[in-house]
Amino acid sequence: METKPDTIKITASHREEVQATHSDVYVTVKGSSLVSGSEALKKAKEVSQLVEQLTEFGLPAEDIHLQSVFAESTGGALLRSSTAIYRLRLRCNKLEQIPDLLSVIASQKNATFERVDWKYPDDAAHEKGLEQALAKASARAGRVATGLGVRLLGVYGFEEGVYDEEAPYPMPAASPASQPRMRAVGMVPQADLGMDIQHSKNFRFTVEIEYRISGFE
Repeated sequence: METKPDTIKITASHREEVQATHSDVYVTVKGSSLVSGSEALKKAKEVSQLVEQLTEFGLPAEDIHLQSVFAESTGGALLRSSTAIYRLRLRCNKLEQIPDLLSVIASQKNATFERVDWKYPDDAAHEKGLEQALAKASARAGRVATGLGVRLLGVYGFEEGVYDEEAPYPMPAASPASQPRMRAVGMVPQADLGMDIQHSKNFRFTVEIEYRISGFE
C-alpha cells in the first residue's frame, strides 16, 4: 500500500469562450460526367461552374479542395459518361463571408450545402486556460494552508483535463421544402433562412493538485 506524505488536494477550473478563426464548408455537387483527381475541378462541368463562381466571389483557388468522388453507374461499367457525386471542402478564412459564400452555393442548382466545421485556436486556448486554472489552484492552496496553519512544501501529484462544452445547435422544425438537410452541430441549412451562425464554443479546464504540507505549527 502506498504511503503518502501529508498532503492537501486542491481542484480548480477555468471556463474560456473561444472564437472560431476560420471554417471548412462542405459541399456536394451532382455531376453529369465522371472525372477523377484534381482535374475534376476543371473538367467536370457542374464542379467547374461552382469553382468559377467561388473564385469570382473571392475564394482563393487553393482553398477549394476535392475530397472525394462517388461514381454512379446503372449499366454495370464505369464510363466517363457516368454521373458522379463530387464532395468539396472550402476553406473560409474570413468568417464574415460565410453568408455570402452559402448564397453562392445555393445559386448553383447541382450544388448542395452539407455543413460548416468551425475551426478554433485550440492550442493557444489550452495554454491560456491551463495557466488560469493553475493560478486559481495556487491561490486556493495558499488560502487553505493558511487556514489550516500549515505550509506548502511542494507538489506531490498533478492531473489536468480539458472539456469541450460546445452546445448542440438548436434544430428548427423542418419544412417539406427545406433544403439542404441539416446533418451536424454548427450547421446552417440555407444562406437565406435568417438563422444565427454559431462560431464560438466554451472550454473548461480543470486541474487537480496534491500539495505536500508541513506539520501544524
